[in-house]
Amino acid sequence: MKNQLEPSISEADASDDALGEASNVVSKNTMRFDARSLLAELPHLPGVYRYYDAAGHILYVGKARDLKRRVSSYFNKTQLSPRIALMVNSITKVEITVTRSETEALLLENNLIKALHPKYNILFRDDKSYPFLKLTGQTYPRMVYYRGTIDRRAEYFGPFPSRWAVRESIRILQKVFQLRTCEDSVFTNRTRPCLLHQIHRCSGPCVGLISEEDYARDVSNAIAFLSGRQQEILKKLEINMLSYSKALKFEQAMVVRNQMQALSSILQQQSMETVTDVDADVLAVVCQGGRTCVNLAMVRGGRHLGDKAYFPIVFEYSFDDKHETFIGLSENIDLADDAPLMDTGIGISLETRLLETFVAQHYIDQPVPPILIVSHALPDKELLDVLSQQMGRRIKILRQPKGKRRVWLDMARQGAQLALNRLLNEESSQQARIHALVDVLGLKLDNPDELRIECFDVSHTQGEATLASCVVFHHHKMQNGEYRRFDIHGITPGDDYAAMRQVLTRHYGRFLGVVAEKISTVSQIHSDAVLEVNLPQLVLIDGGAGQVEVARQVFDMLGLDTGVIVGVAKGEGRKVGLETLIFADGRASLSLGRESAALMLIAQIRDEAHRFAITGMRNKRAKARRASGLEGIEGIGAKRRQRLLLRFGGMQGVMAASMDELASVQGISSTLAEEIYRKFH
Repeated sequence: MKNQLEPSISEADASDDALGEASNVVSKNTMRFDARSLLAELPHLPGVYRYYDAAGHILYVGKARDLKRRVSSYFNKTQLSPRIALMVNSITKVEITVTRSETEALLLENNLIKALHPKYNILFRDDKSYPFLKLTGQTYPRMVYYRGTIDRRAEYFGPFPSRWAVRESIRILQKVFQLRTCEDSVFTNRTRPCLLHQIHRCSGPCVGLISEEDYARDVSNAIAFLSGRQQEILKKLEINMLSYSKALKFEQAMVVRNQMQALSSILQQQSMETVTDVDADVLAVVCQGGRTCVNLAMVRGGRHLGDKAYFPIVFEYSFDDKHETFIGLSENIDLADDAPLMDTGIGISLETRLLETFVAQHYIDQPVPPILIVSHALPDKELLDVLSQQMGRRIKILRQPKGKRRVWLDMARQGAQLALNRLLNEESSQQARIHALVDVLGLKLDNPDELRIECFDVSHTQGEATLASCVVFHHHKMQNGEYRRFDIHGITPGDDYAAMRQVLTRHYGRFLGVVAEKISTVSQIHSDAVLEVNLPQLVLIDGGAGQVEVARQVFDMLGLDTGVIVGVAKGEGRKVGLETLIFADGRASLSLGRESAALMLIAQIRDEAHRFAITGMRNKRAKARRASGLEGIEGIGAKRRQRLLLRFGGMQGVMAASMDELASVQGISSTLAEEIYRKFH
C-alpha cells in the first residue's frame, strides 16, 4: 500500500508567525520512510527542513535556497560521509517550512537549532545571557551590574564577556567620575554620606554634596568613556579645570584635576588601548584532541574587555589525516540536481564550519559590533547580509588584520588554546574518576564514559522552607540545565525521611507516567513503563541508612532497581574523605578513604547537590520571611507594603521604625502603625 504524505503542524509554527512567513509543512508519518514520495512533493522554494527518527526525536535542522534540490541531495547520492549516512538511515519523517527568502530561512534555522537542539547540528549551548552595565534613574542615575531583558527606559552598555569585566568598568567609573551604586531606597533615605564617599568613590548626591548639574556632567563623561571617547573627555576636563582656576574656584578645579589624573592613570594601565575608538569582536577557533573551542574576545571603545570560551557539541565529524578538513554537507553549497555530492572536490574546514555556525547562532537577534575579526574565513555571504540588515549598517569582516588588531587575534587564539587545554585536562581527570567509580561499585556498563548520576539532597532551617534538590552528572561534567528543585509540602517540619520520600516519588513517578500520590503497590504500574524510562546508572542520596531505606522503599514501590541507590553518609567532622557509602541492596558499607578518586567524584557531586539545595532553601526562606512579616497584618495590602519597604529600605528598616515613623508613611494611620509596631515588638 502506498503511503501518502500528510500535512502536519510544525514545532516551528511560533517562530514562523514571528517571522511573518507563508508556511507550508509536509511530513512523512510512517515508520518505513519512503523518500521518493516525499521528494516528489517538495517545492523549488527557499525554506527550512527538519529530520526526525522513529522515536520522534529531532535529528537535524537545515536551510536551503531550493528545498527540493537540497533535501534530494541527501537521498539521491551514495557517497555520503559516515556521519551523514548514519543520520539518513535514521530518518523516518521530514518536515519542511517554506519561507519567502533565504534570509528568513537562515533566521528560522537558527531559532529552531536553539530551541530543539538537534543531534546532528553543531550546538553552542549556553543558557546564560551576557551581562551589561546599566545606568538607571532620572535625576541622579545609578550604575549597576545587570543581566536580563533589556528595558528601554534605562541606558545599557555592553554586552561584556564576564561579570568581572562589568565590575571592573564600574570600579573605574567610581574612581574617576564617582557615580553612585546604591539602591534607590537607600539613596532616598540617607541622612549622611556613606563609606564610598569617604574613600572618594562616590560624590555624595544622596545628601546634596554635588549639584544635579555637576552630577549630570559626570554621567555624560562616564557615557563618553564607555563609548570609547577617552581623549575627548580629557580635553573637556582640562578646559573645565582651567575655567575653574580663572574663576578662583580652586576646590572645584582640584576635583577636576583629580579626575584627569585618575583617568590618565587608567588609560596608561590599559594595555589594549588603541589610537582609534574601535568596537569589535574577535573570534578564534582551535581544534585539538577531538574537542573544539571558539573564543570570543570583546573590544569596546578600544578597550579589551576580556574573552569567553565556548565548547560546541559536535556529533561524530570525520577528519582527514591532518585533522583539518571536515568532510560532509555544507548548507552554503548550492548543489545541482545531477552533481555528485562528494565528488565536488569541496572540503570545508571544521574550524570554518564552527566559526560560521557560531556567528549565526550567537548574533542572530543580538547586537553585532561593526567589525568582526576572525581566525578563519566566513564563506556564507548571506549570513553577513542578514547581520548587516539586522543592525542597519555594514558589518566588516577582517580575516588577516594588522597592527593592534592582529595582536587581539593572536591573544584570542592563545586564549582558545589555553581554554581547550584546560578542558582536556579536566576531562581526562574526570574520566579517570569515572572509571575508578565504576570499578569500585561494580557497575555493569558498556561504556563507562556514558555514566549518568543523579544526586538528591534535602535542606531546611529547623523545618522551615524545606526544599529538595536533584543534580545530574553526565558526559564528564555537571549538567546544570537538568538540575531540579522541589518544594516539599504536607510533611512534619524537619522530617528528612518524609521529604526524601516525597522528592524521589515525585521525580521518578513523573518519569514513569504515573500519579505518585496514588501509587500503593508495584502492580499498579504498567510493566512497559519501567522499561521506557532512561534512568541513571547511579542514584546518590545525601544521607545515612535512614534516607537510603526510604529510597529503597520508593524504588520498590515504583518497580525500579534498588541496586543503583548509594547513600553518602558524612564522616567525623563532615570532612571530605571520611564518608561512608551505604547500599540499598544489602551490600556491606564502604569507606574508600581520602585518596580514592571515586570518592572525590562522589563528593564533588554531593557537594553540588548540597549547594544547589541550600541556595534554593535560603531564597525560599528569605522570600517567606519578607512576605509573612507584613502580609499577616490586616489592612496591609500590596501598595501599602510597597510604600513601607521603599520608605525604610526593606523589612529590617520597617522592624526598626518607631510608631511615629510608621504613621508618616502615606496610607498608614496611627492605629495601623501601632499594629505594625506590635507585630515586630
